[in-house]
Amino acid sequence: MEKLRKLVEIGSNIAVILVAVLLGYTLVNRYYSQPAQPPTAAESALKPGIRLQIKDVDFSKSERNLILVLSPSCHFCAESMPFYRRLAALNADNRKLRMIGAFTQDVDRSSKYLEEHNVALDEVIQADTSETMIRGTPTLILTDKDGVVLDSWYGKLKPDRENEAMDRVFSDVQPVIN
Repeated sequence: MEKLRKLVEIGSNIAVILVAVLLGYTLVNRYYSQPAQPPTAAESALKPGIRLQIKDVDFSKSERNLILVLSPSCHFCAESMPFYRRLAALNADNRKLRMIGAFTQDVDRSSKYLEEHNVALDEVIQADTSETMIRGTPTLILTDKDGVVLDSWYGKLKPDRENEAMDRVFSDVQPVIN
């Protein structure tokens, strides 16, 4: 009887350890790994040459616009804030484009979120995801003065992609659209 109780106890301990390891793996995979590629719907909808129609944005106020589609509940957005601060600071020095924060949340909450992260944008709007043509956050969308998409970046960017985005955003090169 004593041996059976010890076997049950050992089996229970092993089961608890396996469940803990599986749960830990799931949490790490879910919260600390970034998507390998953008979702298919976002990839197919948001392409260079597409004209955005966002009701609260007058694209003609600037030759180029950078729309940051963010959410206060998105951990990739929060993790990307140092990059967005660098973009905003460089833009403040150069004034190459207008930077717009687009959130599905109300403007007051969204503005407070940006203030908490010390990211100064030119404008903050509330926009439906159908207007921005994206499915997930964070997404950066570079447009011209007519709202035509020049380029876009999805998800938390690795340092080399951040540099690529920064170069593209602040370059004067126009894209070749097929």
